[in-house]
Amino acid sequence: MIARIATPFIKPSSPEELRRYDLLLAGFDLLDQAIAVFDATPKLVTWNKALLRLLDFPEDLVRVGTPFEEFLRFNFQRGEYGSGDVERLIAERMASVRAFQPHSAERTRPNGQVLAIRGVPIPNLGFVSLWTDITEQRRYERLIESQNAELETRVRARTAELEAATARLDALAGQLSRSEERLRLIMDAIPALIAYVDAGERYRFANRGYTEWFGFDRDAIVGRSIEEVFGAEAYAQIKPYLDQAATGEQVSYEYSRTNAAGKQVYARSAVVPEASVAGGVQGYFVLSIDITEQKASQAALIQAQKMEAVGQLTGGLAHDFNNLLTIITGNLATLQDKLPAHQGYEDYLAPALSAARRGTELIRRLLTFSRQQPLEPSPVEVGALVHGMTQLLSRSLTERIAIHLELPTEKLYALVDPHQLENALLNLAINARDAMPEGGELRIAVARRHVSASLALLVEVPAGEYVQFDVSDTGTGIPPELLPRLFEPFFTTKAFGTGSGLGLAMVYGFIRQSGGNIRILSTPGKGTNVRFIVPMTAAPAARPVAPPPETIDLAAESRLVLLVEDEPEVRKVIRQQLTELGFPVIEAANGFEARAMLEAVEDIALLVSDTVMPAMGGRELAAAARSLRPTLPILLITGYATGDAPPGTPDIPTLRKPFDRAALAAAIRGAVAPFAPSEPTAP
Repeated sequence: MIARIATPFIKPSSPEELRRYDLLLAGFDLLDQAIAVFDATPKLVTWNKALLRLLDFPEDLVRVGTPFEEFLRFNFQRGEYGSGDVERLIAERMASVRAFQPHSAERTRPNGQVLAIRGVPIPNLGFVSLWTDITEQRRYERLIESQNAELETRVRARTAELEAATARLDALAGQLSRSEERLRLIMDAIPALIAYVDAGERYRFANRGYTEWFGFDRDAIVGRSIEEVFGAEAYAQIKPYLDQAATGEQVSYEYSRTNAAGKQVYARSAVVPEASVAGGVQGYFVLSIDITEQKASQAALIQAQKMEAVGQLTGGLAHDFNNLLTIITGNLATLQDKLPAHQGYEDYLAPALSAARRGTELIRRLLTFSRQQPLEPSPVEVGALVHGMTQLLSRSLTERIAIHLELPTEKLYALVDPHQLENALLNLAINARDAMPEGGELRIAVARRHVSASLALLVEVPAGEYVQFDVSDTGTGIPPELLPRLFEPFFTTKAFGTGSGLGLAMVYGFIRQSGGNIRILSTPGKGTNVRFIVPMTAAPAARPVAPPPETIDLAAESRLVLLVEDEPEVRKVIRQQLTELGFPVIEAANGFEARAMLEAVEDIALLVSDTVMPAMGGRELAAAARSLRPTLPILLITGYATGDAPPGTPDIPTLRKPFDRAALAAAIRGAVAPFAPSEPTAP
């Protein structure tokens, strides 16, 4: 032991000092930690036996005066520090050592041993290094997660063990205290709410997650009853389950409560009774999980499913209504053409036709909100768009809400997707409606807005000209502390289950994606104002509109048209329109009949088919017709929101119902044009 004393240190001069020094070194050798003392050079001064045992240094290396650099080099050579430029890495580590700063680190050796390393400087003399083997500690930490799944079984086993070990508690008090502290650290680190309640329903233990979820300090919750912690309303929800657990049965349940911030939160709990040796239940282990976000996601999914179902229902209803409107408008238009003018019939026919066309426009707007499509920005005359939405908004709001529009006298054009803009305004109007359960006033104002360079930095948009929208209500308003969260997905001020929290988030995303910005001002009890701006653009270039031809000359002689429609009344109207355009017509009620006619009648020069029919639809019929006659012009008609061409046949146009004779003529011209013979060129 004396051989470890370096010359710079004073050797013990008396037997008593030598004895104390030997005892000191012997005590160091009994430690599990490896200790080494280096002088300021730095060179090894003294060490204990654990240094050789933990670090596997050869005895001839561990001697008084060995430079610290030799230990580094030895470790590099046996791969302790990985690969790299050895000299550079040694120089970097030596520079760090000579700084004489306290430090701590953790290193995993190639053999898997994990060492915790700590360096403590000795002012003006050197430093002490300590190495602790924490391999087992790290292994225990890795086992924690897998052991959580076995919590219930282990709790029962632990209960039996604790009862059997009662006689040994006094002797193991210190060890159990340390074990309890480690267990508390583990419990606090687990992302779950864990507690123990005695038979009198009073808390005896709660981990950090549990106390924070209920808004208590750790010491404040112990000793309180479940009813005090939960509150009367939430306690009433779980009381039947606690009564069931009191019989010794494990129970699981969900409950909700209002936290200190006024937010409704949800949890799922499992209660495991702890059996008493004397019989009965002496306490309960509680494991809970916060499922608030999961509930919000479920509500959003349900809302999305509802919207999808509404979209599908709207599409189906639109198909049926469009068929009805096709019959109505077709017959009214024909009647208008055939009745003599100036005899008063126009006073009856014109309003009927106008009402039918408004019905068509209403169906189109309903379908706009059931479609999912990417942004397609284009110049939109916002005054006309907002004015055109009045009818739809009036149907969406209650009769007790008055709608006031403040539209500009000049035409303002915004570069936005018109359907998404309508959707955003509808979302804001519905939010305003929900904020005015007793009725009130909804104001929509549109104006030009110039954003200066200084203001542009504040509102996070480029400087320039914008169109400004103000949607204001006289409703209940929004508390100031909630305003910063309004655009968060799944956040809603409405009662749980009555809103997904996605409406404002979608509006915000659309406006920002369109190059604008939005802000909300609200005063509780006085109402809310939502203001957003979108980029203004120039009016679109005017397109010359040629009057549609009443007749179409497909060739020198009239061509035969095959009309396929499963609704007899709709087929009758379309046949009449085709006849008035000068086409001879043959009819089929379904796709199978039409395909048989295509195979048998060579004179068919044009196929006009409904898209949705029983058994064989229009798209399948078009594909079959194209395989039979590659140059046959085909026109599909549909009453649904979309009508894509059959796969592999992009040249097949689709005409949406209802339509008049002029629209039918234009659609036929577009279908026939790609197959029309080209004009002969002069030699």
